[in-house]
Amino acid sequence: MRFVVLLRGVNVGGHNRVPMADFRALLGELGYTGAKTLLASGNAVFESKGRSTTAAHAARIAEALSRKLGVDVPAIVKSAPEWEAIVAGNPFAEATADASRLLVVVAPHASVLEALAPVGKLVTEREGWHIGHDAAYLHCAEGILESKAGAALLGKHGRAATSRNWATVCKLAAFLRETGDRRKIHLSPASPA
Repeated sequence: MRFVVLLRGVNVGGHNRVPMADFRALLGELGYTGAKTLLASGNAVFESKGRSTTAAHAARIAEALSRKLGVDVPAIVKSAPEWEAIVAGNPFAEATADASRLLVVVAPHASVLEALAPVGKLVTEREGWHIGHDAAYLHCAEGILESKAGAALLGKHGRAATSRNWATVCKLAAFLRETGDRRKIHLSPASPA
């Protein structure tokens, strides 16, 4: 089965440096195959023939990052079907012309998403906020960096989760499909493929 792994807070402002070549090598050392990274912010897909849970994969990866690279960051792992559910659950996909203005928050389990409910109080009328079963979604018409809700998710409110913009989420979905199902994912017209 194929999986996505997301690291929170790597390569940000010179902290928690994890070169992506080292990250791919580490995944290989753990016995995972087909590792492919995206950008320099801790996004990868890999394949595992074992029957471990996503939580077990996340714990193994986080422990190896700490032991081998000296970086203590959370890892969140989602299976390919779970990632498809995250893509399918986006209520703003049709309305988002700029994928960089849509933030998708991914958490290790639903209770972390539920704890993000207070962020909704920071959302303005030009923004959209939705907590789904598999992820939370924040659409910022003025841009994520201009949003109080976006700042909260990137800061203390989002510490137990991690977030990626819609373009990154869709690219990871495409990586997952490279050797499997080649159905097209929905990208808004202005989104990168």
